[in-house]
Formats: sequence, structure tokens, C-alpha cells
Amino acid sequence: MIAKNFTTAALLNRLARMVAAAAGLLLAAAAHAAAPGITGPTFNLTAQDSYISQPDGQSIYSWGYGCNGAPAGFAPAAITSGFCNTMQIPGPTLIVTEGQSVSVTLTNNLPAAAGNTSILFPGFQVTSTGGVAGLLAQEAAPGGTVTYTFTASSPGTRAYYSGTQGDLQVEMGLYGAIIVLPASVPSACTTLIHADIRTVNGNRGESDFRLAAAAYDHAKTCYDREYMFQFSEMDPSIHSAAEAQVLATKGCTAGAVGCTLQVPTEPYHPAYFMINGRSMPDDMDPNYAPQYQHQPYNGNPHIHPGEQVLLRIIGQGRWQHPFHEHANHVRILARDGNLILSQSDPAQLAGPLLFTTTTTPGLAMDGIFYFTGRGLNWDMYGHNPKSTDSLARLPCTPDANGYNTGYDAAGNPLASRAAIMAAINYFEWCADHNKPLEKAPFGDVAGGGPATLPDSNLLTNGAWFGGSPYLGPNATTRAVGPTGTTPPSGTIANSPTGEAALAYMWHSHNERELTTNNIFPGGMFMMLLVDSREFLIDESQ
Repeated sequence: MIAKNFTTAALLNRLARMVAAAAGLLLAAAAHAAAPGITGPTFNLTAQDSYISQPDGQSIYSWGYGCNGAPAGFAPAAITSGFCNTMQIPGPTLIVTEGQSVSVTLTNNLPAAAGNTSILFPGFQVTSTGGVAGLLAQEAAPGGTVTYTFTASSPGTRAYYSGTQGDLQVEMGLYGAIIVLPASVPSACTTLIHADIRTVNGNRGESDFRLAAAAYDHAKTCYDREYMFQFSEMDPSIHSAAEAQVLATKGCTAGAVGCTLQVPTEPYHPAYFMINGRSMPDDMDPNYAPQYQHQPYNGNPHIHPGEQVLLRIIGQGRWQHPFHEHANHVRILARDGNLILSQSDPAQLAGPLLFTTTTTPGLAMDGIFYFTGRGLNWDMYGHNPKSTDSLARLPCTPDANGYNTGYDAAGNPLASRAAIMAAINYFEWCADHNKPLEKAPFGDVAGGGPATLPDSNLLTNGAWFGGSPYLGPNATTRAVGPTGTTPPSGTIANSPTGEAALAYMWHSHNERELTTNNIFPGGMFMMLLVDSREFLIDESQ
């Protein structure tokens, strides 16, 4: 995980510089993310109170869904450290398969004064047993239970959340996600380029952290890696008021006079902005990190060039969150489990290409993101035909789309295809092959490259920023030799043979949401790490 053995002042200084240089940073530390959750189709959940932590040191009284006993299982199978406590934010991600009959039994373990609670499952035809009738759903009274059943009728990502006094209960943390996997995976997703990518990764010893090979029953929804992002905000004054009233009514009998909460939810002034229940930098610690017993999911995407990355995105809470994924746009596949198809040709998808994946409350979307280095205008692998290093002289043969995939421009496999698939520059954008970042290595804006690097003595180095514009261990040395203007990859935080990733900020475009209790950096902020293929991405920790 990313080390945090630095002072707040140092972190502020480093990240302020990162914002200014966000187009191509090198992060010398591992990160972990995926779309972890619990498997069904039968789930036993609780609604319970506890405290969650924030990077400013505050412990916030909250409510959340959790597991009532051990779940049937955890997914993805490659992550073996999962836990599901009786309360977490967001609630457990429920993972089922299309066509399954799903049963969710909820036990209300909230304080008696909180009253009834429930779960809504938008997009499904739900029947309920037990509990008491509520305005939007059958509810569980304090200490009671209610069971919801429905058929997972179609694949996709959706939200679930409380249907009882939503202005308070959703704010307090009663929300989560449900993922429905397709019953059958299109053959295109287990052949062609997607099979190649999994073969390359597997041959290097990297595990598969996907829940499936496709997001939907559609050949255009194949993917190679996936991540879940649930965006939410919290107003600490509401949580403090709820905590005070819960303590004042402790031991009261549900339904008795005075055994109720009267928590004002307006005016609304959130001060905490979270991705998967955590704020930056906590969201860059691993999934199931022991210091976050009630916030098990992280939010740090980590990919190799060329991979089709499925983003499962949900807006939880009250506010819109305009989240920007640097390094490329996101092609939306579906909203709330509904594929966006071309009316003239249903075999083609028609979702928009988004600069910011703006979520409204309760909205879920699935989208595809990828990074190849196309458009950088320099060789990010540090190739150099004058170098004596064999890795600096790897070939790049463009396929019909301009990438180094082992095919020629006519689509014919090359005799060296196996070697190209095994090479670290598999999927390189060949138009930039051997292109230097700058022809004059120091101080010459007109040197011919897209950027002029500053003196390495002025760069912010360390665990956050290594100062290299190149991808992969020793790439800086390969490109410009040991006397280049930037330090060799990983010289400060790692050994030169360790990880050397490009890093891009992913963050809310609402500037206030980049803070934690008005302290920058924080909030809805994380880093995308792009690693050369010799680095194995391990999301099991």
C-alpha cells in the first residue's frame, strides 16, 4: 500500500505539486482495488450503528448495512482476505448472477429510537415477507426482520439503499451496491484481444480479479479489469445530532413516548466526501485493510496499457458528483442496468463518451476506460535505438489500429506474435515508438518534444512522485542514460528494478469535494496507476 509516514504539511506540499503536474506522474508504491463483495443468492444483513474514521482524525457516528453471520462467500476469488462485519459503509456489495432468485433478510439492529428501517432495490420486482408496511417498502421494526425476494432479471450495476426516512438514513450510511453478472459470457470476450491480455497477465503470474469476462450479455461489453466507485458525502452536524439523541434515549423502548429521533437534515452542509466510504488518502490503502473495520473497500484503480477497464459507478447520498478520470474519457455502456444500444443496430452500443462521470443520487452506470499512451507524443517505455539495453530496442509493429499487438496492419498474425505478446511494450502506440520526450534534454522548449523537464533538483521526489515520465523500471535510464535530467525510475522510494508507474489524478471537479473537513488534499481524490506489464498488479492484499 502507499506509505503514509509523512507529516500533514509534507503531504499538502507534495500533493499541491502533484496537482500542477498531474498529466504524467510516477508513483512508486503498490495500490489495490477491484469490485469486491459477498456472493449469494441468499444474504443475511443487519442495519447497525458504529463509527467510521476520516483522514482528519475524526471518528464519525454512522449507520450502515453489514453481515448477519458469515456470508455464503466472497468475490472475486483471488482476494482471500475479505471480511464482512455487522456494519460497514458502503454496505456489502451483493454479487449475484442473472436469473437467480435472490433473497435478502434484513435485521434491524439500529438503536430503538431510530425506528424502522428497510432496503429498496430499484430496477427489480421485489416481494416482501415479514416486517411492517412502510411508505416505500416493507420495513423491519427495531429488533425485527423483513425478507425481500426478487429475480436478478438483468445484468449490471445498481444501487440499494434505505427506503425509510431517506433524508436521514441514507445520509447516515445505509446504502450499498448490487452487481448482477451475465448468465452467459459472449464468446468474443474469451477470444481475440481479451484472451490475449489475460494470457499475457497469467503467463507472468498475475491473478484474474474480475467477477466475469463481460459486464452484460453483449459482445461489446468485454473487459479485462474492473473497479467499483460509490460516491457519497456526509454532513457531520447531522451525525453528531443523531449520536447525541441516541445517547439521550439509550435503553428506551421502541414506540414509547420520547423514544424517537428528531434530527434536522436541513440546512445541509457536508464536510466529508467519500469514495467507497473512505476519503483520500485512506481510499488508497488496500481493500479489507484492518484499520478500516467498517470501511472495507478502497478506490485506487491500477491497470496495464491496453486493458479495457470496467468502471462500476454509483452516486450515493444527496449531491451530484462530477468525477473526472484523467488520461482518457469514459465510454458509458449502461445506466441502472440498462444497456444503451443503437436504435438502428442493436448490435452496437450508443452510450456517450464522458469527460466527467457525473452521478446523480441513486444513479448507477457502467463504463469502459482504457489507457494506451496514445497522444502523449513521446515513447513512454523509454525506447532508444542507440542504447545497448535490449529492452530499449524492442520493436513496435502497428496493427490496423496502430498498436503493437502481434498483428500487421492487414490483421494477419506476425511470426513474432508470441514474443510481442510477452514483451513489456505489448499494446504500445507505435506512432510514438523511439520518440524522445525532448531532443534537447534540459532547458530548451523548442527542443522538439512535447515538454521540457525541469531540473531534477527541483522535482518533488519520494513515495508520491518519482520524477520520471517513463513507464517501467529503469525506463528513464534506457531512454536518456544514467546522466539524464530526471532520476532513474524509483531511485527514492523503490529500487530501480521495482514498480515505476505513471500516475494520473482521478478526482471530483467540484473543488470543495477535494477536501476533508475543508482541508486539502482529501475527499473524492485518488490516483490511477498505469504499470508496464513486468509489474504484477496484486489486488489480493
